[in-house]
Amino acid sequence: MPRVAAVQMVSTPDVDENLESAAGLLQQAADQGAEFALLPEFFAIIGREDTDKLAHQEPYGEGPLQSFLSGRAREHGLWLMGGTIPLQSGDPNRVYNSCLLYNPRGECVARYDKIHLFDVSIEGEQEESYSESRTMTPGAEVVVAGTPLGNIGMSVCYDLRFPELYRSMADQNVDIITVPSAFTETTGRKHWDILLRSRAVENLSFVIAAAQGGQNNETRATWGHSMIIDPWGDILGELDKGSGVVCADIDLERARTLRQSFPALQHRRL
Repeated sequence: MPRVAAVQMVSTPDVDENLESAAGLLQQAADQGAEFALLPEFFAIIGREDTDKLAHQEPYGEGPLQSFLSGRAREHGLWLMGGTIPLQSGDPNRVYNSCLLYNPRGECVARYDKIHLFDVSIEGEQEESYSESRTMTPGAEVVVAGTPLGNIGMSVCYDLRFPELYRSMADQNVDIITVPSAFTETTGRKHWDILLRSRAVENLSFVIAAAQGGQNNETRATWGHSMIIDPWGDILGELDKGSGVVCADIDLERARTLRQSFPALQHRRL
């Protein structure tokens, strides 16, 4: 059974500090026997302003953030999904929020650009407002990457609220759904666990969710609770707050057997 890891971080506006933290956490994942590791959304920078990430955008295929990911995958001999990084979109004022998958040789074998952008206002004790479309360009392609560990479906954070995306993955025989995220403290407390377990159960797939988990800067607090979930909705591992690594062994054969004995995906009428 492959061993997988969700890496939780509390990224800051300091890129060098974040990369150093990510390197140490990936070392921990490798030391615990992980064959696959997932970093959280924008692991390399959560700026004080939405525009801060624009200074760190890279062309696809080169740049210090991609070199970091490639090097860590090769160093540890693991499959590494780089949370997300800002990639050039053709508009200098907007980037793709891109998730990259590297094989143990350090080669990028899959790319997913976040499709659903978080443009919302949240009422509460203190109103929160987010507008990702001001600085991001949405992607358009559903991505399921074939690997020796299984078919890995790639999604990011706010995507989690759109079940049709994951149904498209199920049509491509997804085994593992990945969700690098930076869920807010407010929305995470209410919806994180419910949404993740729903995506696992309705698609009879494993879910690996790596989150930001703490006070990232003066105005941004993230929910954390990185977790690994099996196709029956059971949580195999969870990390509450702060930086750290959660690992679990996933039994892909059990998932395939479950799909045969409980063939809900074959009973779809719509």
